[in-house]
Amino acid sequence: MAPSLSQPSALSAAVVASIDDLELAARLVVEGLRTGGHRSPFHGFSTEFRQHRPYRAGDDLKYLDWKLYARSDRLYTRQFRETTNFSVMLALDTSASMAFPPNGITKFRYGQVLTAALSHLASEQGHAVGLMTMTGDRLSYVPPRGGRHHLRSLIAAIDRLEASGSWDPARVTARAGQLLQRRGVVIVISDFYDAEEATRREMRRMTERGHDVAMLQVVSPQELSYSNDGQTEIEDLETGERRVIDSAEVAATYRVEFNAFLDRCRREALRDGVDYALISTDRAPESALRDYLLRRGRRDAALDGRRTVAG
Repeated sequence: MAPSLSQPSALSAAVVASIDDLELAARLVVEGLRTGGHRSPFHGFSTEFRQHRPYRAGDDLKYLDWKLYARSDRLYTRQFRETTNFSVMLALDTSASMAFPPNGITKFRYGQVLTAALSHLASEQGHAVGLMTMTGDRLSYVPPRGGRHHLRSLIAAIDRLEASGSWDPARVTARAGQLLQRRGVVIVISDFYDAEEATRREMRRMTERGHDVAMLQVVSPQELSYSNDGQTEIEDLETGERRVIDSAEVAATYRVEFNAFLDRCRREALRDGVDYALISTDRAPESALRDYLLRRGRRDAALDGRRTVAG
């Protein structure tokens, strides 16, 4: 994993997760990011081409239209329109596997904090933000809207969610993309244990429809470094099945398989044009989001550079 870029003032994951008021926890995380001067993770999606105008000395050269120059032998600068009114759809995994570990910070509580903080970031940038998840077997949907009142209602809805049973990530993801009436941002926060191939397929379809798609994969330190504790009883949190295993026998195989799973998630996401971040729950949420913003900013800058060359 990337080294922590957290500042000394960043609140630890344990402190943030222990705050009962989710809106306050999210606001503290966002205030830390704002103090650090980090830009919105949605920068780069909010511009669209408007018109050409003749090049003037001092114009930024990256906006020159070289294809037009090749046809006309004259220099033109591309101008863009700022479009701050777009929708951000957040999808949070509510399956029982997210309730791990049984003691300490669960992946689900950490995911709630990330979801609420991202909602706060999107809202303060003037974007409409909504939520798509599952409650039992039913989809749970909060339509994207803007404004402070909606943000409070949205965070309250996030706070009421519970991790139990299973969820259908492909169904949630597909519906999230369908309900966006035009190009938008879809961020899925999950451990991504369920229906790998179907989930990847739906994410790929969303990128093909023009949506900006991201997967934030949340895992616990215990999952990253499986301990050798001898005879251990394990339980499938989604089915309730219990089994006694010899940790010494399965530890090495587990580490290989789990690392291969994480690598597969990252590799397939990058192949499909999906933004990807791996986040461990022992990291300060502010630090994790800061790294995500920095990576996303570098990605957007690279995409802008390629568009300039191709344009």
